[in-house]
Amino acid sequence: MERQVKKDKAIELMKQLDIYKPYIDGFEQEDKVCFYEMFGGYWVYQEPEIEKKMREIEAKYKCVVYAITHEFAEFGELYDFLIVTDYKCEHKTLLQKQSNGDYIVFAYVWNKTDEDCSEFGSIGVESFGGGIRRVA
Repeated sequence: MERQVKKDKAIELMKQLDIYKPYIDGFEQEDKVCFYEMFGGYWVYQEPEIEKKMREIEAKYKCVVYAITHEFAEFGELYDFLIVTDYKCEHKTLLQKQSNGDYIVFAYVWNKTDEDCSEFGSIGVESFGGGIRRVA
């Protein structure tokens, strides 16, 4: 599947997550991705190590990363790369709104502390003030 189709889907998901419009515009117009810490957004190009990991994930799995969350858990430092996969049949399940207002999103979770624990899966995300954070 061509990148533009995945990028268009990513923009749709960012709008559903109510991401701050300038961050969506930056992604749409310049391929700039944000990573979020406690709802605050930062351009990933400001963190070369994270940008490099993002590019590796996109190349290896033929996906598009549209947002990244960062947090610390008891089992390590985590970066959650929210992605649009190369499989159109999966696109309906990439983001689901829950009854409490949070979202379940599909992501590649990179455990920077323990690389062997990195994996694909669904995570819980809360949206607030134009940013996001992982809640589950």
